[in-house]
Amino acid sequence: MDAMQILVIILSIFLAMFLILAIVLLIQLIRVTKQIRMIVATTQSAVERVNNFAVSAGKFVSPALLAKFVSEQIGKYKKSKERED
Repeated sequence: MDAMQILVIILSIFLAMFLILAIVLLIQLIRVTKQIRMIVATTQSAVERVNNFAVSAGKFVSPALLAKFVSEQIGKYKKSKERED
């Protein structure tokens, strides 16, 4: 065996190792991608629920804040009328 044959054998062994390593890494990448998709779906669902809650809470809070503001203004008006009298 001369040096060229030994070099070809060594290079073919390294090529085979890198090919196996690439296949394993590709499989791991596919698994991670699937997990990321599941996390994104769960997060999107949670965000939609929070958004729905915020919208429904906003419907109830807005009239309450408006009523509080109106009652404060009426109270200020009554106090100013009492001071004038």
